[in-house]
Amino acid sequence: MPPTGCESGRDEIKSRIQELIDSNPVLVFSKSYCPYCVKVKDLFKELNVKCNVVELDLMDDGSNYQDLLLEMTGQKTVPNVFINKTHVGGCDKTMQAHKDGLLQQLLGAESESYEYDLIVIGGGSGGLACSKEAALLGKKVMVLDYVVPTPKGTTWGLGGTCVNVGCIPKKLMHQAALMGTALMDSRKFGWEFEETVKHNWETMRTAVNNYIGSLNWGYRVQLRDKNVNYVNSYAEFVEPHKIKATNKRGKETFHTASKFVLATGERPRYLGIPGDKELCITSDDLFSLPYCPGKTLVIGASYVALECAGFLTGLGLDVTVMVRSILLRGFDQDMANRAGEHMEEHGVKFLRKFVPTKVEELEKGTPGRLKVTAKSTESDEVIEGEYNTVLIAVGRDACTGKIGLDKAGVKVNEKNGKVPVNDEEQTNVPHVYAIGDILEGKWELTPVAIQAGKLLARRLFGGSTLKCDYVNVPTTVFTPLEYGCCGLSEEKALELYGQENIEVFHSLFWPLEFTVPNRDNNKCYSKIICNKLDNDRVVGFHYLGPNAGEVTQGFGTAMKCGMTKEQLDNTIGIHPTCAEIYTTMEVTKRSGGDITQAGC
Repeated sequence: MPPTGCESGRDEIKSRIQELIDSNPVLVFSKSYCPYCVKVKDLFKELNVKCNVVELDLMDDGSNYQDLLLEMTGQKTVPNVFINKTHVGGCDKTMQAHKDGLLQQLLGAESESYEYDLIVIGGGSGGLACSKEAALLGKKVMVLDYVVPTPKGTTWGLGGTCVNVGCIPKKLMHQAALMGTALMDSRKFGWEFEETVKHNWETMRTAVNNYIGSLNWGYRVQLRDKNVNYVNSYAEFVEPHKIKATNKRGKETFHTASKFVLATGERPRYLGIPGDKELCITSDDLFSLPYCPGKTLVIGASYVALECAGFLTGLGLDVTVMVRSILLRGFDQDMANRAGEHMEEHGVKFLRKFVPTKVEELEKGTPGRLKVTAKSTESDEVIEGEYNTVLIAVGRDACTGKIGLDKAGVKVNEKNGKVPVNDEEQTNVPHVYAIGDILEGKWELTPVAIQAGKLLARRLFGGSTLKCDYVNVPTTVFTPLEYGCCGLSEEKALELYGQENIEVFHSLFWPLEFTVPNRDNNKCYSKIICNKLDNDRVVGFHYLGPNAGEVTQGFGTAMKCGMTKEQLDNTIGIHPTCAEIYTTMEVTKRSGGDITQAGC
């Protein structure tokens, strides 16, 4: 080969380079030992994209090629990437193009004609928010939603878990239980009634489900008005840009889109023991149960378990909770135990350190009679108990295993089915995004999914750069004595900052509404966790008492703004309220001082 100093030699190599660029859709000039080159080659392998690689270090005239590539592109280093005759650049630029979706566009995917700009798989809170926002931005959108019936045959309409079998019916039935408590309190406030007060499950269930039905219809109307094509079919990828939709009659249709959003949510986990699916129910069944559940065993210590056990007890039922280890895993354990103690004091029975091994049917009926056998987690002790209903609430699994994600190349966590995403909800496949409960390491909350869905649509189609903030998200557990929180648990704060660098202020209190009926004296509890290294900034807010959601919501905003202990101290409280306790907290946990409250 003539040296590059020879004009004819230079022209010949330049011609070869250009020929390679013109004839290969994906071309990588590389060096076999270069880690950055390996990274780029691995990327194309992950994307199932065939690329032609020219290893310059294995060529006699590789240095001449590199000199001319510098002249042609202005890039001295390798890898030097070309896609469809377009110079992409080196490793960093190629990775950024992948993240931005530009790589797919250059590969020719975006130049194809697709039926939709966006297909959303899942018609829950997040999926609906994303689809409506995308449609408002002028895009052609399809939403596919299909509810696989529970083992008991329960199904529901558009709207997802929250609307149909989660937040909405749960809060309404919780309210029904609180009304029972209010009726008992009312006698002390002068109300007189002679009839024995009793609760009618069927009346409550009908009213709650009628309201849910109105929400289902409302969502369908909203989608229609925004020109979103709603299809009640099960979606499954068959190609990276193509899905198969199967309706309840088994009819299949196929649809393509430029971009996809996964919003499939989760479903309750079963135990894997004899009788669990055949004889037990989950929260997917409870809220539309056509008969009163009667004596109930709740298996699990999740927020779903405690919330359901709480309102069932409040409705006058005999309820037992079987707990394997701790209450409310992931929440502040001080608060979780206080909520549990209050439930126990008000009639909920707890079987601690036991796990069920089988469930047997003793008598059919509505409800029937079931026998549950359980084993101790600490010894060989085995116990048996009879119940009318067994409610399983041991956690939830992501609905990602049967939607063909492997056909699209989307990676999932094999252990839990969760989908890893970057800070823009983008999966490892640039045109596929995910939101809501299926995300790895994110909050499983309706408002979070809604916010993420809206912001994602605005970034994809509206030119926005605003991302969903998953930090300091307020939430509430609707146990009989409600628990609201925002920020870090005490355990997490200790882990992050160390005992010497945090200060915990706390107090018991007695809501004025509880004083006349003389109940729950000094059972409500408030706590803030402050970072001493950051001007006593509040990093954890915790509240156990009535109306926890209403109290916590405003403090969630304050924590977003960087609330400090000094700012709380300088705030004038509203009297008489429960929330004002946060403006007068003086006792620290470290001091061991008395935190009971007397007087108003």
